[in-house]
This record gives sequence, structure tokens and C-alpha cells, in this order.
Amino acid sequence: MGWEVHVHGNGRCFEKAADAIETLRNETGAIDQDLPAFVIADNGVPVGRMEDGDGVILFNFRGDRALEISMAFDGDETFDKFDRGIVPKVMYAGMLEYDGDLKIPRNFLVNPPQIHDTLTELLIANEIKEYAVSETQKYGHVTYFWNGNRSEKFSEELEEYCEIPSDVRSFDECPWMKCTEITDKVISAIESGKYGFIRCNFPNGDMVGHTGNLHATEIAVESVDLELTRIKKACDENGYILVVTADHGNSDKMLEMNKKGKVEVRTAHSLNPVPFIIYDKDIRHEMKEGNYGLANVAPTIADLLGLKPFASWEESMIKK
Repeated sequence: MGWEVHVHGNGRCFEKAADAIETLRNETGAIDQDLPAFVIADNGVPVGRMEDGDGVILFNFRGDRALEISMAFDGDETFDKFDRGIVPKVMYAGMLEYDGDLKIPRNFLVNPPQIHDTLTELLIANEIKEYAVSETQKYGHVTYFWNGNRSEKFSEELEEYCEIPSDVRSFDECPWMKCTEITDKVISAIESGKYGFIRCNFPNGDMVGHTGNLHATEIAVESVDLELTRIKKACDENGYILVVTADHGNSDKMLEMNKKGKVEVRTAHSLNPVPFIIYDKDIRHEMKEGNYGLANVAPTIADLLGLKPFASWEESMIKK
């Protein structure tokens, strides 16, 4: 659908973007990120249809949402994901190289950051087997992003991934998403005894929070609470330490005051500090005072596992 709209200009036509947004808001009741696709046209002729010789730049720094459209532009006649129709001969470039292993896209404007000394590299060096699981919405976060923007594993023997397909529907219609299925996989991994480090991502608080539906978001958070209870029990029974954190807030701030002094729904990430919780039934781990962030998570996990951290890392949050 994105290809048809952006490349061929096939979609519902409007003369102005403001007209499109106002009309579609009124017709669907959707927030902007859920509005149907539309095309700006002059007398019914799309003004932005791509033609031979055009230059196309994807202004996106994140790779997870840029890989598919980049593959469609860069793909030759063997591309088989969908029927592209007539493919215009354009110069396509991404803001970054979104996947350094697969070399996607071929042309890009800024060299990608070289990320090294990841937590996985430390675990692999110490021959600790890992298990990563999430549903499609956050699968890339526990695999690709986790390993420093690499689609390939550091070790086929020591890394195992599991993707649970997300539902293709509005998240507020099913706010529990796949948290039960994710938890089933986590508990199975714990009970197997094969893994020294298990990670998962529950997308509920983020994805349902973005819908702006407060009641659905409450259900989403409560659903994750229920699943954490199940994981905590499995950790108790199998001698695991449970660590709970997040990369940003969202569901914690669902309303805000606009410039006109009226309360309106907020769908963006919040800037509130996020919790970092260590649960260990055998030891009470005391946290040091400090102003910590995501860069302190890996050294803290290394500390819990008794591993020597990389010299490039920040400090652990645990008191010695």
C-alpha cells in the first residue's frame, strides 16, 4: 500500500494536505498516525508521483521501519515480496545504511554509527547462551538493535531468537497483544535450564499508549503486570534473577495541556525517568545513588552475572 501511494500516486486524492487530514479525521475518528493514506493531486493528477530520473531520499534514522521500502527500491527483477508494477528508475538513498550485514540500502547519506562492545559480545566471550523473544512489533529491539544494528547473530551456537507474529489490527482493539505468548516462551526457556541470559520485550505500554486510548492502555499495563507475575514465579522456582526496565515512558503520561489551556490526549513518548527493578529472592541488591540511564544497564547485568565489563562501559548501579 505504501509503495502504491508514494511511488505510483494511487490513492484517494486531495488538493491540500490540510483538507486530507481534516476530512479523514472527521470520517474515521483516528489520530494522525492511524489516518488512511492519501495523495495530493492537481486536477486529479498526483503531484508527487515518482518518475524516471527522480531522486528519492528516505529521511529515517531508524532501520526497523525503513528496511522493507528500501528493499523494494533496491530490489532487481527477482524481487518477489509484492507486485511493484512499473518501477521508476530513481536514485534512491536512505539517511543511513539501515542494515550493515545485508547492505540495505545501497546508497545512503550518513555513515552508520559503529557500535561495538555490546552486552551480547561480552556474554558470547564468556560462553553464556542467550534467548531473545518478542512479538513482531518489538522483535527487532531484542535482536537487531540489541546487537548494535546487526541483523546477523554474533554466534549461531550461543544465540537463539524467537519471533511471535503480531496481530495486524489497531492495538487498542487487543491491548493485551501477545504478552501471554511471549511469557509462555520466556517461562519455557527458564525451565529448560539452557540459557544464562533471557531477554524479552513487551510492546503493550508503548504501542497501545500511542493510540491515545486511556482505557485500552490501562488494560495493556495490567496485562503486562499479570505476565510479570508469572515470570517472577518461574524465576523463584528456577533460581533466576528478574530485571525489569524500559527504554522510555509512554503510558505514564496519557493527557497533557495544549497551548489553549485545554486537556488533550497525548500519544508521544514521555520524558519521565523509567524504573529499573532487580528482583532476586535470595539476595537484596542495593542500588547506588546516581543519575543513571540505559548505558548503565549492561554493566549492571554483567555485575549480576559476575562478569568483568568492557572498559568502555559506564558503571554498574549495584553497591559492592
